[in-house]
Amino acid sequence: MTDHPRRSLIAVVDDDRRVLESLEILLESADCDVRLFSSPTALLESGCLREIDGLISDVGMPVMDGFDLVRVVHEARPGLPVFLVTGRPDLLNRPRRDGPGHYRLFKKPFNGQDLLTAVADALRGPGPPRS
Repeated sequence: MTDHPRRSLIAVVDDDRRVLESLEILLESADCDVRLFSSPTALLESGCLREIDGLISDVGMPVMDGFDLVRVVHEARPGLPVFLVTGRPDLLNRPRRDGPGHYRLFKKPFNGQDLLTAVADALRGPGPPRS
């Protein structure tokens, strides 16, 4: 029996179904497993936070925005790679934070290859142990 490397598991959170489906296709084309969530609450209640290798989330969502989600996620999983996407150009002036405990911000519409490259780079870097 041949051992196959485990595929990275990426969670995607967005309240727009079309964006979820597009990101699922994009990430699967890069050999990632994908879990889709229509809200931050759905992700947090799913119990899969400790299993994922990375998170891509929209910023502008009702109840809990992407920045609030980053804070909650990093309390549970410090160092988890997080990528935020937004259609609001004013948010691009926020300082971009890379590295453990931080996020990368991408403006919609974003270049899919740029996002895949950022995800791949983050997944290759040192990561937190899973609990």
